[in-house]
Amino acid sequence: MRKVILSVFVMMASAAMACTNFIVGKKASVDGSVICTYNADDYGMFIGLCHYPAMKHAPGEMRKIFDWDTQVYHGEIPEAAETYNVIGNINEYQVTIGETTYGGREEMVDTTGIIDYGSLIYLTLQRSTSARSAIRVMTQLAETYGYNSEGETFTICDPNEAWILEMMGTGSDKALVEKEKLNRVVWVAMRVPDDAICGHANQSRIGKFFAGKKINPKGVYPTAKNMQADLYYSKDVIRYARLKGWYAGADAEFSWKWAYAAPDFGGRRYCDARVWAFFRHFANDFDRYLPWALGVDENAEDMPLWIRPNRKVSVQDIQECMRDHYEGTALALDTTTIGGGIWNMPYRPTPLSFEVDGKKCFNERPTSTQQTGFSYVSQMRSWLPRQIGGVLWFGNDDGNMVVYTPIYCGNTVQPECYNTPGADAVTFSDRNAYWVCNWVSNMVYPRYSQMFPSLKQVRDSLERSYFAQQKAIEDKAVALYESDQAAALKYLNDYSNEKAQQMLARWKQLATYLIVKYNDMAVKPEENGQFKRTKTGLGARVARPGYPSSFAREYIRQTGDRYVQP
Repeated sequence: MRKVILSVFVMMASAAMACTNFIVGKKASVDGSVICTYNADDYGMFIGLCHYPAMKHAPGEMRKIFDWDTQVYHGEIPEAAETYNVIGNINEYQVTIGETTYGGREEMVDTTGIIDYGSLIYLTLQRSTSARSAIRVMTQLAETYGYNSEGETFTICDPNEAWILEMMGTGSDKALVEKEKLNRVVWVAMRVPDDAICGHANQSRIGKFFAGKKINPKGVYPTAKNMQADLYYSKDVIRYARLKGWYAGADAEFSWKWAYAAPDFGGRRYCDARVWAFFRHFANDFDRYLPWALGVDENAEDMPLWIRPNRKVSVQDIQECMRDHYEGTALALDTTTIGGGIWNMPYRPTPLSFEVDGKKCFNERPTSTQQTGFSYVSQMRSWLPRQIGGVLWFGNDDGNMVVYTPIYCGNTVQPECYNTPGADAVTFSDRNAYWVCNWVSNMVYPRYSQMFPSLKQVRDSLERSYFAQQKAIEDKAVALYESDQAAALKYLNDYSNEKAQQMLARWKQLATYLIVKYNDMAVKPEENGQFKRTKTGLGARVARPGYPSSFAREYIRQTGDRYVQP
């Protein structure tokens, strides 16, 4: 999603989008799954679980392209002869694609292009059967029809492989493109090693990538001849930077990010810091890269693109990483200061930057953030039938505040709560997960230490139940699949939708519970899961916890003797 940083580009965080992706190779995971994640973060974003059915298309049939963010019409392109079933960001072949926008050099945006980053994702999911074929589809579409978004990092995974691809346009200067016979995009794709984990969060991550490799001036694309390659790139990936005067060194020393999207304070502190925190969960002594994450020291050691984790990583581990607020690190949001409010909130209002008495100030930007529209953790498994092996663990709000419910990649009908008629960004519906989850989370945010334990208890209980059921549900689906594929897929679809709707019902109960339990900043006592009553049937006397001690101390420090009793 769109990212903004402090120096090279104009800071417009209040209107910007910013997302997070984490990636786990199959040999780095507990069970051999490839795992990847996506937080789609944007204030005002109202979006649920999309679906594109598998279809056959007649010769000459065209596809209209509307910008994913703005719905502005860009043009049309020919349809593919066959398209595949897509539910959310995963297709029936378990191909999953996510993204984060890093911006990069503004003059590289091709305003005449037809394809935006969001459309590119969903077009590709409909046309791909593997991560490598997705790379081929994405780059061909962008090269043929033009790419009109900013610099983008894409996560592209299937049950066997994980890839990171970065792409930018070559600007709107048609004369230069034609004169130099340039492609309309430059891009590079690198395979994440099977035993590694990787991440990106709105800062370009690919640095030098030609070390020890022969450079092909025609570029390298996924083809039948090079399906074992771990690097693909466009023909103009270095030449374009040379033409623009942005790079003059040896080809082997070329760094994508330093040529096209040099990391500055914002790119490191707001963006790479999220990756640093992710890696830190699975690495020993990763604080050596803290100076890079802090963004102040220009000579700080840059982080690696990927690392080998110090233990095997589970889906549950990654769900927790999507809920991270830098806890336990030097960047942890200090919940004891006034910034966290009375009840120690690990969230901060945006914009990220603000000014006080002429001083430029900023807030930390963790992975878990209140403006998330949807979040997922995708689990892809090669040993199961392709329409059963892929699970999109999906939530429709801030990952910390939602339950990730299972959505199988062969599903063809969304749960009503993730696709609610009549609900939109300015129309509340209690049948809609986005709105019900936001209803709860927006009660919890300002009274976090008081209310969040209640939310967490319900959230974790539901998720434990899903994982406890997963093997039995999938065993039954596999057994059905052998004799009646349609019945197996319907069984999984019905199960997914049932769990999503049950989650919605439980979240409504949670909302009303929180209102009753914590009304008027007091706390009603409970016993055996019931609110206590007096002998005459009235509600029992409430507890009035007052200020947390850390806040009370700071409050009196700031007000001096004004509220000190004589």
